Amino acid sequence: MSHTATTALVVGGGVAGLSCALELLGAGYSVQVAARGLLGETTSAVAAAFWYPYCAYPEDQVNGWALASLRRFKLLADDPATGVLRRELIEVAADPPRPRWASEVDRFRTLDAAELPAGYASGYTFTTAVVETGVYLPWLQAQVIARGGQIVQREVASLDEVRGHDVAVICAGLGARELVPDPTMRPIRGQVIRVENLGFDRVWLDEHTGPGIMYVVPRSRDVVLGGTSEPGQEDRTPDPAHTRAIVERCARFEPRLRDARVLSVAVGLRPARPSVRVEAERRGDTLVVHNYGHGGAGVTLSWGCAAAVREIVEAQR
Repeated sequence: MSHTATTALVVGGGVAGLSCALELLGAGYSVQVAARGLLGETTSAVAAAFWYPYCAYPEDQVNGWALASLRRFKLLADDPATGVLRRELIEVAADPPRPRWASEVDRFRTLDAAELPAGYASGYTFTTAVVETGVYLPWLQAQVIARGGQIVQREVASLDEVRGHDVAVICAGLGARELVPDPTMRPIRGQVIRVENLGFDRVWLDEHTGPGIMYVVPRSRDVVLGGTSEPGQEDRTPDPAHTRAIVERCARFEPRLRDARVLSVAVGLRPARPSVRVEAERRGDTLVVHNYGHGGAGVTLSWGCAAAVREIVEAQR
């Protein structure tokens, strides 16, 4: 069967679904994206969205997908329309382990004691990618449409509904729990704050100290502050106590954040799973490829997993 005759339905209109749609369009498939809600309602839209493999397993596969994504983000950062920015990232902790991907990223080095904030014994820095989701997601969507893809707003409630398509790619995030169904899916609640950018341009990260992950993520006009990591919690109502604690933790690194005007507070539910699921199964005549369970690394894994999905489809059609 020629690719031009092959129809692919991508279930999910967040970063995973749109990236998969572009990969399949580039390979010659006819693609429709079924998005349950608007872009601003996706988990992707809430994400701080900086490149860092966080809360996703197994590590070997995740690192490979993450590095493939980073290579793509480095190229996209050359185009201001994409909303992808290059930023220095500093990770600190009492003794943060050296990442297995350290030799694969730009400008990685261990910090000297004089470069560390008070109370921290070690840390490292490298160049990461910060993805401004408010710019990047509409750009991705426009790319899908420009390349001949369709985006429709509808909910796919059962895998029975994908019949009639040659290929269906399930990028439903936490929705895969009911759609597939997959009882191993669980939410990890994350609260973030957007504040005005008073001239910050460095990402700070501490995922090892204290009750929750801490990050300061400067974008072009605002800064995303985080966060929380609450497994099994599904309440998306912002907690004022969390807001105060997040600002205080982040201000240890950038004291001026205490004076920055708060623009918004939001909660996202990271779609976690014991391991990221990128694999295929047959449902009648339809090849169903699963791509979900990315935890806190949806943007970080997006292009690598999309390429893996395309390879699975190409191998099995």
